[in-house]
Amino acid sequence: MPAAVACPGPRVPPAVPGAEPELRVGLAVGASSVTLGGDGELFVTDDATGQPISSMPAGVTWVVVADTPGLHVVKPDGSPAERHLGISAVNVTENHFVMANGRRYRGRLDVVRDPSGLTLMNRVPLESYLAGVLGGEMGVRRADERAAMLAQAVVSRSFALNNRGRWEAQGFDAWADIRDQVYNGVAGETPDVWEAVRRTTGQALTYNGEIIDAYFHSTCGSSTAGVEEVFETAKARPYLRPVSDASGGGRYYCEISPRFRWREEWDGAKLRGILSRTLPAVMSVGGVGEGGGLQRITDVQVSRTSASGRVAELRIVFEHGDLRVRGPDVRAVLRPEPDRLLGSAAFHLQVVKDGGRLTRLVAAGAGWGHGVGLCQWGAVGRARAGEDYGKILATYFPGTKLERLY
Repeated sequence: MPAAVACPGPRVPPAVPGAEPELRVGLAVGASSVTLGGDGELFVTDDATGQPISSMPAGVTWVVVADTPGLHVVKPDGSPAERHLGISAVNVTENHFVMANGRRYRGRLDVVRDPSGLTLMNRVPLESYLAGVLGGEMGVRRADERAAMLAQAVVSRSFALNNRGRWEAQGFDAWADIRDQVYNGVAGETPDVWEAVRRTTGQALTYNGEIIDAYFHSTCGSSTAGVEEVFETAKARPYLRPVSDASGGGRYYCEISPRFRWREEWDGAKLRGILSRTLPAVMSVGGVGEGGGLQRITDVQVSRTSASGRVAELRIVFEHGDLRVRGPDVRAVLRPEPDRLLGSAAFHLQVVKDGGRLTRLVAAGAGWGHGVGLCQWGAVGRARAGEDYGKILATYFPGTKLERLY
């Protein structure tokens, strides 16, 4: 799910009115080799010139290997390796697919040389791309939860359209992982996913005539967050402000989430070890020795909260002095494990001390993810309560308009 606002390259226009756009999805960068094949016949061309290279029968695989310059193709029949700057493969058999490294894709696969190896890219119609995204984002949904799937389809489409071209330096529009949206190709498709895609075809959310920054996350915990609370470089957006997820009577739509409430715990040694690694990554830290050790920690406090109740500043107190961690960095600094972000920035702390030394820290938290935009489990709860996808979207993105762009 989207978790960054950096824009490495210029964006391109979202779409030609009335025409479904194509999306260039980066599947791999810097690969030493790529295995190409298909469950139907492939037509292979030179990516630079468009000139035909060969056809590839169903079930046959070629290995594309990085070379200097360009790349070369190794065929199973032992024929001499062919060198090209890049190649492109498309399946020409109806209802069959081109394959890369054993995974099936719609559209076309391009393999081109990059500075460190090979870039593998899938050029695919946007609606087919969404069919490979939605299942992973929303999972299997019951009949009374389908409105949540429809809402996610619109949000995922809006995100994809708004961010076309942001990875232009790599030659594509979107990564196939959490840097954008996790894309699984044909393996991610189901009949329910295709129903959601077709029922919302071409629909996106706009604000003042422009496609919105369409953020989403797993579970808000009680309220979504304003975008400026979470992303340091983001400007406030009228449609990305805190929205209550209360359903009445002290209940919340997203309380059905398995991550609605959570608890993490550190002893003094573990906390010190983790902070020794995470703090220098986000700020200048005094008192870090050659072995990465910090001064003794005496306290950790939530010193300021944001409009949505999330931690806006975390104070870490040492024997000599303290540090203030800004809200956008809190989840990356206060990690439960070195390789795992804190579940959310909505938490309370309990500190246990022994003789002025912190011996245990407990975080009791709410929600999962950055908290901006669509709350996916909240959308499921609202769908169960009878809300349609238009109302769900209008709630989480107030003031936006649902438009069909193509």
